[in-house]
Amino acid sequence: MQTSQKHHSAAGLHMLYPQVHCSPQFQVIDNNKNKNKKNVFSDTPTPSKESFFTLESSTASGPPLPSYDSPSVSITSGRSPFSPQASHSQSCISDPSPENIYGSPLSGASSHVYDEAGFKSKIRELEVSLLSGDPKVEECSGFSPAAGKSWNWEELLALTPQLDLKEVLLEAAQAVANEDFATACGFIDVLEQMVSVSGTPIQRLGTYMAEGLRARLQGTGGNIYRALKCNEPTGRELMSYMGVLYEICPYWKFAYMAANAAILEAVAGEKRVHIIDFQIAQGSQYMFLINELAKRPGGPPLLRVTGVDDTQSRYARGGGLNLIGEKLADMAQSRGVPFQFHDAVMSGCKVQREHLGVEPGFAVVVNFPYVLHHMPDESVSVENHRDRLLHLIKSLGPKLVTLVEQESNTNTSPFFSRFVETLDYYTAMFESIDAARPRDDKQRISAEQHCVARDIVNMIACEEGERVERHEVLGKWRVRMMMAGFMGWPLGSSAAFAASEMLKGYDKNYRLGESEGGLYLLWKRRPMATFSAWKPNPNQFM
Repeated sequence: MQTSQKHHSAAGLHMLYPQVHCSPQFQVIDNNKNKNKKNVFSDTPTPSKESFFTLESSTASGPPLPSYDSPSVSITSGRSPFSPQASHSQSCISDPSPENIYGSPLSGASSHVYDEAGFKSKIRELEVSLLSGDPKVEECSGFSPAAGKSWNWEELLALTPQLDLKEVLLEAAQAVANEDFATACGFIDVLEQMVSVSGTPIQRLGTYMAEGLRARLQGTGGNIYRALKCNEPTGRELMSYMGVLYEICPYWKFAYMAANAAILEAVAGEKRVHIIDFQIAQGSQYMFLINELAKRPGGPPLLRVTGVDDTQSRYARGGGLNLIGEKLADMAQSRGVPFQFHDAVMSGCKVQREHLGVEPGFAVVVNFPYVLHHMPDESVSVENHRDRLLHLIKSLGPKLVTLVEQESNTNTSPFFSRFVETLDYYTAMFESIDAARPRDDKQRISAEQHCVARDIVNMIACEEGERVERHEVLGKWRVRMMMAGFMGWPLGSSAAFAASEMLKGYDKNYRLGESEGGLYLLWKRRPMATFSAWKPNPNQFM
């Protein structure tokens, strides 16, 4: 592309780029057909307030987060809305260590004092200090506009108010993909004049995507995560950050509501139920479920819950899985539900049958909420933990397997396609966050920095074993589940109804859709998350 002679207009760089996402055809769900129910979608983005969910008051500036008088487990996380409640995934490729990159946030900035310039400079200082003496780092650390040969950087910098930020991001990513370091450095310098963590959704997202490009260019992604580990927020701060996202975004409540509805249908009439949850985190989902089981005609079943959790979650939780077991036991006792708890303190990659506490006579249910995409597959490791785990679950003969994942295709995509997909997906997510909180809201800024930004940088800056964010669309999960010996569990109306009732408390641009046996949560026309349910295929023996 001949650009050095080109006059740029307000239309941007006039760059054509591939549209890698194609939405499936959805049947949009609307509860208007039920005369006794209100419209599924509310015009006000007021968060819904379920019983049995508790958030501790935030130590951050601003009004305290809401809390409810119930014996529930508090939510806390250092991860994105899809990696909730601070379940810091351990590496499945190497032994876990205190310097594990997967649990550390992008920025150590506290919500007590918001400093955008400090946030940007912190990573810059780490990059220079970690890789000082590397000629490539010296070339790019200053990001001199004169570095590029084919672009007029002075003209571009002068025209930044007129440029299209998305197009500049894509040009920068293409330069990184082509290993054109000089051009990439020049574009990152332009991006720095266009992005802001308190700006529009694309400006905020652009901040983190630009940092991801810089880290990839300099090979500092893993080093930055490890170096920033010492600045990780306190557990209470992480709780407040994730609490903000939990309240203003419906993604986790969608997972809880849809899964619980399917579970209640599957275990109707069962006297003993064993649920194995591979992302037990704070156990909030089971506060809802226990309450519903207590209402069951004929009395509740004996409920046994196995929580799988890695050791790094202890930090944000403030203790081990025994805390979750105790709180769930208290809740069950107060509702008259017989209850047992078993813990498996390890990464899901290391789980074997003997760790799950499976006993004869129980109807087994397995729950995978936003967790399977962290399991490396055949493209990462010869062990292929993703499929190994599914075959292990199949051997248990479960009554039901529930799967909730982001509807994004980043697992095996080459870098540039993955960048475009990430840009498309997180633009929608940041828009959905923008609908619920003001742009200068300090709690929202901290929540995005600590709970969303790291995942974005991981997808852009890291490869092979260091890249743990490896999403697949439902079509690919369907093939993977069928190859592991499962078949679809027909979704009844209860899962869609529960999710649609929950969405009444959120912005009207959130919608539900059904396609090929899956339940989709959409922001406007963009699918964001999917729920599907599975059972063993009796005609397929593994």
